[in-house]
Amino acid sequence: MIPLSVLDLVPVREGGTVGQALAESAALARVAEEAGYRRFWIAEHHGMEGIAGGATAVALAHVGQATSTIRIGAGGIMLPNHNPLVIAEQFGTLDALFPGRIDLGLGRAPGADQRVAQALRRNLMEAAERFPQDVVELQARFAGEAMPIMATPGSGAPVEMWILGSSLFGASLAAHLGLPFAFASHFAPAQLDQALLIYRERFQPSETLDRPHVMAAMNVIAADTDEEAALLSTSGDQSFVALRTGNPGKLKPPVPHYRDSLPPAVREGLDFARQASAVGSPATVRAQMQAFIERTRADEIIVAGAIWDPQARERSLRLTIEALS
Repeated sequence: MIPLSVLDLVPVREGGTVGQALAESAALARVAEEAGYRRFWIAEHHGMEGIAGGATAVALAHVGQATSTIRIGAGGIMLPNHNPLVIAEQFGTLDALFPGRIDLGLGRAPGADQRVAQALRRNLMEAAERFPQDVVELQARFAGEAMPIMATPGSGAPVEMWILGSSLFGASLAAHLGLPFAFASHFAPAQLDQALLIYRERFQPSETLDRPHVMAAMNVIAADTDEEAALLSTSGDQSFVALRTGNPGKLKPPVPHYRDSLPPAVREGLDFARQASAVGSPATVRAQMQAFIERTRADEIIVAGAIWDPQARERSLRLTIEALS
């Protein structure tokens, strides 16, 4: 069976708190570990009341304490928001706490608007242009190379680095550096096929990898029936539409026939963004995921999927991995 992993945004539910969101993420990670998932990644976002993973390394430490074997990591850290030395120290600390379990996915997009950029005191355009150099610096720090200021913890830490992307740039960089590549097809599928083609064609073997290694992201909502899964998926749909229309908020409860209520243009945009999805009963999810795996020839799949009810979310993870077993 293809390895499955989990991408979590640490969603704050309507009617819930940040503390509850962090507790629910830790509980979800325990379920993922027990079910046999390979990795549990948290994504960095800032300035959004419905997403509590902004302090990504801190949230990962919480998840690490709640688990014992599953790999934990960032999916990803938006490196233009940070100094590479600080990221080396943070993820070196995580490796010291949870040896041999730490992944670091790195993205070039700032994951923030201009207001957040000002709050972070960063020139994000300039920092994004430095992304390749900053990735190489992190590689050198984790390799233990001598530098004027050493990362402690961090220097020599065996952190597994990935390049994340939703465009051709990340694919090219991952290929050039010989790093594994994860594509954000769960929300930006437009360049998926071309990006994977470029990555595989241009891949240069490295000390890290001798051949290309691809992870592709999917939205996956599994339930006992197609109808129940479709209903559960409307919480994530509401969040997506709210974000794209400039009104993000907390994760809302499911709404029957939500898509039918949307203007045609909005629904069309949602349908396009949700191309890499599997929503339904175990049989439906299995068929949709297998088709996606055949299309992408991915080495791993990472599943996202916002569900308002934490217990339904945990059950979705169990049903998904059982469906592919």
